[in-house]
Formats: sequence, C-alpha cells, structure tokens
Amino acid sequence: MLWAGGGVLVLLTFSAFFSGSETALTATSRARMLALEKDRDHRAARVNRLIADRESLIGAILLGNNLVNILASSIAAAVFLTLFGEAGVPIATLVMTLLVLIFAEVLPKTYALSNPDRMALAVSWPLRFFVFLFAPVVAAVQTLVRATLRLIGARVEGPVLSAHEEIRGQIDLHHQEASLVKTDRDMLGGVLDLRELSVVDIMIHRKNLIMLDIDAPNRDIVETALNSPHTRLPLYQGDPENIVGVLHARDLARALHQAGGDPDALDIAAVMREPWFVPETTQVQDQLAAFRTKREHFALVVDEYGALMGVVTLEDILEEIVGDIEDEHDVSVAGVTPMADGFVLVDGATPIRDVNRALDWSLPDSEAITLAGLVIHEAQTIPETGQVFRFHGVQFEILERKRNQITRLRVKADRGEADAAL
Repeated sequence: MLWAGGGVLVLLTFSAFFSGSETALTATSRARMLALEKDRDHRAARVNRLIADRESLIGAILLGNNLVNILASSIAAAVFLTLFGEAGVPIATLVMTLLVLIFAEVLPKTYALSNPDRMALAVSWPLRFFVFLFAPVVAAVQTLVRATLRLIGARVEGPVLSAHEEIRGQIDLHHQEASLVKTDRDMLGGVLDLRELSVVDIMIHRKNLIMLDIDAPNRDIVETALNSPHTRLPLYQGDPENIVGVLHARDLARALHQAGGDPDALDIAAVMREPWFVPETTQVQDQLAAFRTKREHFALVVDEYGALMGVVTLEDILEEIVGDIEDEHDVSVAGVTPMADGFVLVDGATPIRDVNRALDWSLPDSEAITLAGLVIHEAQTIPETGQVFRFHGVQFEILERKRNQITRLRVKADRGEADAAL
C-alpha cells in the first residue's frame, strides 16, 4: 500500500513537470531566448531548439503527461478497489481528479505563467531527453494525425500569421497593456508598413509641386528657387511633362557665388542634376534602399505611360516612420485639427495614413490615398458642400469644395451608426 502511494506521488510529480513545461515553453519569450543564446547560454540554445520543432515538443509532452496520469489513476483505482470494493472506482476518480487538477495542472501552470523564462531554462535539459526518448512514438502519432486530418479536408500547413503580422500583433498588444506609448507604437508600425506601401502612397502629388521652366529668365529661376521651401526643384523644358533635370538650391547658391552674384551669368543646364525617374509601383522599402545606394534624396515618380505623378524624397519615407518632420523652412499647412466639440477638421488632401496615425483610427487606404479620395470612393459621387456621410464608423461632413476637389471636411467617430448618406 505504501509503495502504491509513493508511486502515485512520483507520477503526479512527473505530470506537474510536463504540464508546467508545456506552459513555460509556450509562454516564454523567443526574443529573450535568442538574446541569451547570443550571450552563449547553452540552456537558452536548448530552449530554442525545442521551440523550433514545436510539433515534436508538444507531442512528447502530451505523451508523457498522459502516460503518467493514466498510470497514476490505474494504481489509485487498484488501491481503492482493495480498500472499498466496488465503491473504490468513483472514489479513486474523485480523489485523482482533485490531485491532478490542483497539483499537476493548476499549480505548475500558474508558476510557469509567472516565471516562463526561468522555468523554460530549468526544464530544457530533461525535456530534451524526453523528446528524444519519445521521438519514434511521437513521429508515428504525427503521421496518423496528419493522415486523419487530410482525410477530413483540414488544413495542416504551417502558421497562419507571417512574421510581420506576429510582430505587429505584439506591438499592438503591448500598446493596449500600456507598456508601449503611442509614439513608439506608430514608429515601430511605420517600419513594418514600408514593405506594404508603394511610392505613390507617400509621394508629393504633382499638383503640389513647384517646377521651373529651364527656358525662363535666369533671374526668375533663381528667385523662385531661393524663395522655395524645397531644396530640390524639377526643371522642365517646353512642357511640364518634359522633365530635363533637378535644380538643387545648394548647387545654385554655389554657382551664383562663383558668378559674382549675377544670375545672368549662370548656365542653369550646367548646374542642374540628372533627373531620376522611378515607377509608381516601386515599394517604399526598395526605394529607401535605392536612396541609400545612390546616395540621393529625391526621385520623380512616373506612371506606366511615363507621365509625371509626383516626387518622393528620403524625408517622405522617414516621415512614414517618425511622423511629420518640420524645419524652419517648411510652410505650415493645416492637416488634422481637433475641435472642442469632439469633431476634427481635416484637409481633404490629408493622407488617410496620417489621419489614422493622428486619431488612432483604422480607415482603409487600399482604394484611396487621401481622405477626400476615400469619401468620393465610398460615396461613388463628388459630394456637395454640406452633405454628411457615414462610412467605416466615422461621420464625414463636407465643409468646402473647390471645383471637383473636396478641400475641407469635419469628421468624428460615429461607430454606432450604419453606413449611410444623409
């Protein structure tokens, strides 16, 4: 009888070990383990090897846990049958359920959740042994399970989420738990967004460009360039579509100094730089790499027909990560202005991404780049001043319109209303 009680105690200890190990290795931080492995911590290296083959790891843990639990229950049933006869089976079931629940499940899992990294490091060596020991049986079970799942048409491929989605989810989770401030979340999210954006999403539209006619008088070119808030200006000849170069304010100032301050003595064609054209489909991440490779900060964006669409700069890309960058030469333009009544005034040309970042909204930006474009896309018409729309849980009121362009809106979160136009 004594040996039976000792055997059950030992088996419950093994059950607690397997249960706690499963929770610890599931909850442990892979980033922390990778950092420890780089510091030559052999236990962390073992943890990473175990986690790398998660299916074999879980299979070994479940096999070991079920073996010890079933064996412990069988021994307890035999003991209670001897003591209480036929009533021993329900008694053994009740007693073992309480023992397994409290000491082999809740207790070790609670500790593992509180100390996942510490416990994962502690159990890595013995668990590695059990994974090796149970490998043949686990492999056979995996084969049977996969065959059964395929028969019923279930998906058995790899993880559903990509690495970037996993990272984004972690960032949002930490922000919700108040361990990551909004500014940091936006910056980290901006880095991940670079591969999902093309240059057309962040470029300065040609409508807002300051361009110079190379055939204009030198004095006019110099005056416009030096008074411009931009340091790089496209030069065209004859037709604004015919871009022949880019004039850099620093190159112009240097040439003007060498000419003794006389604009008429300048050769603009000799001062300008070669234009760099990039297709509108270029990913922002690729453009950033190209800027670094060519050591350039300015490129002209063209569509599939070669028509100029706008320009993209290194600053535009950096602003996608850190937010708006304003220097002493920037012209202040109203973009998003919160009001005391809960509404927000927004320029129609404000990018949807900037609105989402400023107001912590999730308006879709797949069909339109600007807020005005989103309203036109959803309304399927060019709205009149005073019209009010509700899309995606937000109320949009048209305040100003010039020709066919929406220039100013008043918006407010209105998630309780159905999408409609008033």
